[in-house]
Amino acid sequence: MEDQELQKNSRVVKVDSAESWNFYVTQAKNQACPIVAHFTASWCIPSVFMNSFFEDIASSYKDALFLIVDVDEVKEVARRLEVKAMPTFMFLKDGNTMDKLVGANPDEIKKRVDGFVQSSRLVHIA
Repeated sequence: MEDQELQKNSRVVKVDSAESWNFYVTQAKNQACPIVAHFTASWCIPSVFMNSFFEDIASSYKDALFLIVDVDEVKEVARRLEVKAMPTFMFLKDGNTMDKLVGANPDEIKKRVDGFVQSSRLVHIA
């Protein structure tokens, strides 16, 4: 409950179960909304370091869904998507993984998020 209180002003949604992951992916798919997912772990310092960056970048892209997934809490999803290192950033469209980036590289993440969200917008306009 405390996590939910902290995230009220956040654009990042914490996924706490496989069911909630499936719910958000289905909703995004139905609304043609791209997803950027940050797979993290509380014990991984680079992942924890990326949390505030992920929050900041999410606030810049209102037309994408930003999810954060703790791999220790939602093991089934991490296993299904073959997340083997943290942090891992996945870019999903229509429920499918379009791109994946492993590591704490803010410049590269920003570049990929920008390209991914821009390409999603072009598809909507066409």
